[in-house]
Amino acid sequence: MVGVMKIVRPCFRPVTGRRAEDGLPCRGGRVDGLLWYKDLGRHANGEFSMAVVQANSLLEDQCQIESGPMGRGLGPHGTFVGVYDGHGGPEAARYVNEHLFQNFRSTVPSPLPLLFPEIFDKVGGEAFSEQKGMSTDVILKAFSETEEDFLSLVRKHWFIKPQMAAVGSCCLVGIIFGGQLYIANAGDSRAVLGTSERGIKDVTAVQMSAEHNAGIESVREELHSLHPEDSQIVLLKHNVWRVKGVIQVSRSIGDAYLKKAEFNREPLLAKFRVPRPFTKPILSAEPSIITHKLSSRDQFLIFASDGLWEHMTNQQAVDMVNSYPRNGIARRLIKAALKQAAKKREMRYTDLKKIDRGVRRHFHDDITVIVLFLDATLISKSSSRGSPLSIKGGIPFPVSSPLQSF
Repeated sequence: MVGVMKIVRPCFRPVTGRRAEDGLPCRGGRVDGLLWYKDLGRHANGEFSMAVVQANSLLEDQCQIESGPMGRGLGPHGTFVGVYDGHGGPEAARYVNEHLFQNFRSTVPSPLPLLFPEIFDKVGGEAFSEQKGMSTDVILKAFSETEEDFLSLVRKHWFIKPQMAAVGSCCLVGIIFGGQLYIANAGDSRAVLGTSERGIKDVTAVQMSAEHNAGIESVREELHSLHPEDSQIVLLKHNVWRVKGVIQVSRSIGDAYLKKAEFNREPLLAKFRVPRPFTKPILSAEPSIITHKLSSRDQFLIFASDGLWEHMTNQQAVDMVNSYPRNGIARRLIKAALKQAAKKREMRYTDLKKIDRGVRRHFHDDITVIVLFLDATLISKSSSRGSPLSIKGGIPFPVSSPLQSF
């Protein structure tokens, strides 16, 4: 019988409604003011903790955990994690949250070996993932399809809502499949691995994602090499490096006005348009992909939007996860980041918590954190059939959005 993914719908209330009561339970998580959290749950390869805090008037961060068959129908179970940090509005991140995993799952070849488990056991999960299932090409195709579909949506609504052309999202994805870890990133979110040597309590932080932010010298060099004819491909404005002087990230889903010349014109507002016409895309939707063979030394992974890393180093985050109980650790990381944000503005954390969304953005960004704990025994059993799981964190669009149908 073909497995069916169990859907847990987003637990956030629409922003037009009143705030949820503190600790209000909802399916899949709880809401506490501007914070949504799932303190502890199980995925195919271990346990997880996740949390999201809102700062913008409309939450621009979205996230998801999918656990179960990674391909169509029967097949090895794995875990898919997505952190989508939107900018210019929430639409792109919301779209990616609803479509990227489905595009990915439909691209993975049907895993027929599970119909013949005795053969699968001899071949092994790793061989299957390399030969018949997962590959970097599968991930690239899922990103590409999501990008093209979203740009088509922008084109469809061009005269109704032209500002959609200036909406985009960073996309950080982690996939555990057949004992292999795949990290795909387009933008400046970050994945960090906590790993330790046998018999040593200390855990070392290893960054597992390449970032695409104009503040990084290698990214500026890449942009100059891709656009040698454009001396203003990156500009320093108010001490911040920006692509064309308008955006910090060089890769994203969306941002149609910097990818298709047809959107770099009226009726899009002039403040979003670049002055010089262009013939090739300025930004890219292609992620950088890093692969890693998981071992018993690998303890956990931290996936987070840049809102966390603005206030915490990789090692500080890993030390915190290693030092505290698993239950509620994602929420604890967010609290630590907010305390640092308050300290930088010489205010108390309790006072920061009283500031409402929108105004809160002057103190910190939307922050998403997912901590994925790794169980070596479960990872080695890629054919394991735990309960399928699907959790999405994010606030639904207002009813008036032209994207309500997707």
